[in-house]
Amino acid sequence: MEKPLKPFKAFSMHVDLDAFIPATEEDKKYMVQMRPSSTFFRDGMKRLLKNRVATVSLIIIILITLSALFIPLFWPYGYDQQLGLQPGKPVDPSYGNLKPFCYGKTEQERMEAGEKIFPHIFGTDDRGRDYFIRVVYGTRISLAVGFFASIIVLIIGMTIGSIAGYCGGAVDLVIMRIVDIIYSLPDMLMVILLASVLKKALGNSLDGTVLEKIGSNIISLFIVFGVLYWVSMSRLIRGQILSLKEQEYVLASRAAGAKGGWIIRKHLLPNSISVIIISTALQIPSAIFTESYLSFLGLGVNAPMPSLGSLASDALNGMSTYPYRMIIPAVVISLIVLSMNLFGDGLRDAFDPKLRN
Repeated sequence: MEKPLKPFKAFSMHVDLDAFIPATEEDKKYMVQMRPSSTFFRDGMKRLLKNRVATVSLIIIILITLSALFIPLFWPYGYDQQLGLQPGKPVDPSYGNLKPFCYGKTEQERMEAGEKIFPHIFGTDDRGRDYFIRVVYGTRISLAVGFFASIIVLIIGMTIGSIAGYCGGAVDLVIMRIVDIIYSLPDMLMVILLASVLKKALGNSLDGTVLEKIGSNIISLFIVFGVLYWVSMSRLIRGQILSLKEQEYVLASRAAGAKGGWIIRKHLLPNSISVIIISTALQIPSAIFTESYLSFLGLGVNAPMPSLGSLASDALNGMSTYPYRMIIPAVVISLIVLSMNLFGDGLRDAFDPKLRN
């Protein structure tokens, strides 16, 4: 039951003690809609998972990545294993250019004897190598190049962009003019020049190392990403920091004697995390596509290590006879790049404060 209202007494000096009674939980729920505490990342993930297109793209990316990592662990064929090659015997031509789910002559004889042979899902190439595992390894190489290239771009772009935005003045002017010069350099020409120079400079120094299989071309590709592709991210982070460094909490940190590096690490970069996440997510498909078309031109990984671009390039010779060998890597490249772009758009919609409803 509601309490009866007391008559209002004008000009009364008595204190209404009922006004100082603590509110009950029911009164609090009635007066204020209580919202559970959350964080910026948690709110962004909730909005991201509500985006069905971005969620499906994320699931596809995870499935492709897990497949590229774990399928080679139990697959019975190697990416460089020539199935028709036996020591002391000539190469069995029946293993070359097998169609999907077909077998070589020796394998057919073994199957007739009761032995189980693992099928060649995508057939074999002209050298008798299982095409499915080569596509899987090519996907692994493309994803690794995209990931590490985006990390290189992130570190360089974030460092230079934050310094230019926070310092301003002559420092910002010099860095931005360097950025303008780098924008004018043709990346394709730089990759070709670096690949040819590094191939002679490195020589046999890569023999016996982890980098021997991928070769100097991929190293030159990483160098080009570190030299050329950081400029876009640095401009984005610079613009974000220019708008944040005049905020009150930054001025308070300066007044308290905080140094510039501490302010950048503790205040400016955490408040620019949405731009960093979105730019990094969109940089990965760009790096994958760049590696693919460079491998298509013969500037990618060294043979016999496959890449999606080199697989498509090798399939040109048998385009009329074996068109699926061109279609399969093209579909995988398109699926990876499309999923990454859609996921990046979903991240932008979820983490960009200006796009919140």
